[in-house]
Amino acid sequence: MIEWLAIWGVTQAVGFVFKPILEDLAKDAAKDYAKDFFKSSIGNVFKGLNREPLQKATGKAIKEFLELVQQELEDADLDEAQLKQYIRPLKLFIKNPDVAKTLGSAFQNDVKVLDTKTLATIGNEIYPSLPNNFNWGRVGKLYLKKAKAIRIESDELRKILDSENLDNLANQNTEIKPDFDLEKYQEGIREQYGNLKLESLDTSGYGYNDLKLWRMFIPQNVRESQEFLPQVHEIPKEYLQRLKETGQLETELSPEQFEGLRRKYLDRPTRSVLELVEDSNYKYLVILGDPGSGKSTLLQYIALEWAELPSKDLPLKPIPLLIELRTYVRNHNANQCKDFLEFWEKGSGITCRLPQRELDEKLQKGDVIVMFDGLDEVFNPAKREEVITDIHRFTNDYKNVRVIVTSRVIGYKQQKLRDAEFYHFILQDLADEQVEDFIQRWHDATYQDEVERERKRERLKRAIKDSSAIKELAGNPLLLTMMAILNRHQELPRDRAELYNQSSRVLLQQWDAERALVDAKIDPMTIDYKDKQAILREVAFFMQGNKDGLAGNLIAEKDLEGIIQKYLKSLDINEPRTVSRALIEQLRSRNFILCFVGAEYYAFVHRTFLEYFCAWSFVWQFKETQNLEIDDLKNNVFGKHWWDEKWHEVLRLIAGMIDAKFVGEIISYLMEQEEEEENKFLNLFLADKLLLEVRSRQSIGDVDGKLLSRLKDLTKYSADFSTFDKIFSQFFYRQSIYSVHRIRTQVVEVVAATWRDDHLTYTWLKQKVESDKNWDVRVEAMRQIATGWKDEPGILDLLKQKVESDKNWDVRVEAMRQIATGWKDEPGILDLLKQKVESD
Repeated sequence: MIEWLAIWGVTQAVGFVFKPILEDLAKDAAKDYAKDFFKSSIGNVFKGLNREPLQKATGKAIKEFLELVQQELEDADLDEAQLKQYIRPLKLFIKNPDVAKTLGSAFQNDVKVLDTKTLATIGNEIYPSLPNNFNWGRVGKLYLKKAKAIRIESDELRKILDSENLDNLANQNTEIKPDFDLEKYQEGIREQYGNLKLESLDTSGYGYNDLKLWRMFIPQNVRESQEFLPQVHEIPKEYLQRLKETGQLETELSPEQFEGLRRKYLDRPTRSVLELVEDSNYKYLVILGDPGSGKSTLLQYIALEWAELPSKDLPLKPIPLLIELRTYVRNHNANQCKDFLEFWEKGSGITCRLPQRELDEKLQKGDVIVMFDGLDEVFNPAKREEVITDIHRFTNDYKNVRVIVTSRVIGYKQQKLRDAEFYHFILQDLADEQVEDFIQRWHDATYQDEVERERKRERLKRAIKDSSAIKELAGNPLLLTMMAILNRHQELPRDRAELYNQSSRVLLQQWDAERALVDAKIDPMTIDYKDKQAILREVAFFMQGNKDGLAGNLIAEKDLEGIIQKYLKSLDINEPRTVSRALIEQLRSRNFILCFVGAEYYAFVHRTFLEYFCAWSFVWQFKETQNLEIDDLKNNVFGKHWWDEKWHEVLRLIAGMIDAKFVGEIISYLMEQEEEEENKFLNLFLADKLLLEVRSRQSIGDVDGKLLSRLKDLTKYSADFSTFDKIFSQFFYRQSIYSVHRIRTQVVEVVAATWRDDHLTYTWLKQKVESDKNWDVRVEAMRQIATGWKDEPGILDLLKQKVESDKNWDVRVEAMRQIATGWKDEPGILDLLKQKVESD
């Protein structure tokens, strides 16, 4: 035994803690171990060797391996006593046939990377557990070199090496290749994707450099879309009737079949996208989504999850290879790479390169997940088809590898990848609870002051809840992030026009500019996002003048082309017809502002942007070109549309973008208008909404006081029943009563909201609860005071009084409801509620 220990170099090793393992190996059992060691690795190559060279090589290799393990443990600051705890578990580890096979594989000629996944998997069973920073990758890499040296030192092995490989070694390219260093690769991923890239979104100068992507990432849901039709996801449902009437569709499907496909898609269950990625039943995936929906962020998060693993666990998870196709295509076009593997080894734009030969081995074993990001960002159709073919070929070459491809929905053609057995899923908008989760994380990460953090967080949540226009955009992660940024210095929903301005800026140009994506047909130095905004103002202004107005949200293709061509001619653009068509396609497929609805019509994807650009067009004429005077705004814009609630958001946006003194004049103008029977007091309720757009009410004098007085008077409003026809009197009576109730309660609600900071509002509401003769006014005033002024002294006693003494059943019920909601934990409340349930 001593002779073997000397041959293996164990007796000379100073401070070698794991000597007992080799002493055990040196016994007769070593002969059998050597057979296991070389069984599948070099048995065929060393068939003629006797046992002695095998035993020598085995012992030396195990000794080198254990020394490397000891070095890793010492680097983790373990002392000698702690190291000795690993003698027995490592003895069992070494004897494991799979470990022996793996360590012996290092003697194969063609092995460039050791199978550290097997070592790490079995190593996870070692007790006590190995330190988190134990690096199997480093151990495997150094051990492989030691094994190659042992093979060369053996005379018999050297003969084989000399005869088969020396010529090859001499003729190898002397080019310096990158190391297969997974720790360095982890660092590269963290550097490239670790922080959120918010430079294009944040114009305030506030830095978000330390905001970590993996902390902010909200895993969205996905819905399967294997029978993919882009129109199903692009065309709003309300336009199907128009398509049916005109008989024009981009497909041969009838509108009924079209709607059936949409319904089938929407009826499919949703699931977490991370759950999908982990599901081994879906080997090849295409993840589709709108701009800013989180496709790239998803892939970056997957890569970062791996990059945050402790060293000892790296071999247990597939290595993420994220290839941004726009970067790959630039490299390919410049002849810097001929395929994906060469791109990973030599390509520019990669933070940490990986050598092809070692990477090829990992790919063959399936120890990699490959992610191709941004198929839509390959603009040239022929090049895009070539890339799709390359991806398909890649899956044929490496059949054990998981592959994910991302693309925007619009412009994607699914046939080739579907034929290559790719499953298609579409990212869904963030759900309400996901939006709230993001807001919580964002403010926790970006605000130091607790009071300010809570105030800004609640303000943003309230803005999304109260504004349907803002809520529509909040489901998009990019636009939600924009809201969170703007919320620091601006108040939503009042400053939502700035939100829409910044959001359109990002969608129209910045998003692509940040990725260095250029459309060859459109010169970004000549036509920038401001030109596109100007065009969209013209488009929205034209659309509101159509037969259906804003309610229609439609523009014919010929009209759209005409507007754009006219604008381009004003810039002296050559070939305006060609450029206009390219611009339409860009606004549709790249900028996600317009969508094609069929029948040669286009629409705004989000109605919010139609309303914003329409409002901006009037403000532009009022402030910039001065084609509109204030009287024109009052009479021809507000005077013409105040009765139409579909216009109210546009009118509010106008008010938010002009000077407060003009808003005061408009509010006064609205208070002077006469109401018609079918739109009771819409002028006053719109005036209240316009007042909310005013930053400082002092600048409009006594206008808000006059409006408040007019609104308060409406709590006394009642209908005139004297003119009702007897035949229809019952029907009209019911309708009128409902209308009266609605107006009275709406008045109480808007007064409580708009004049919330006026201390007299609380006094007025309390008076209404105590003594207003109309029960509906008492109910709504009670609801407002119980929710908005809950902490005022005497509120609970007031509610108890109404429960006991109010003659109206609805008032008593509402008082009980508010008590049960806001004071359920107060002493005696449960008994009070029980008593009223039994006796009222």
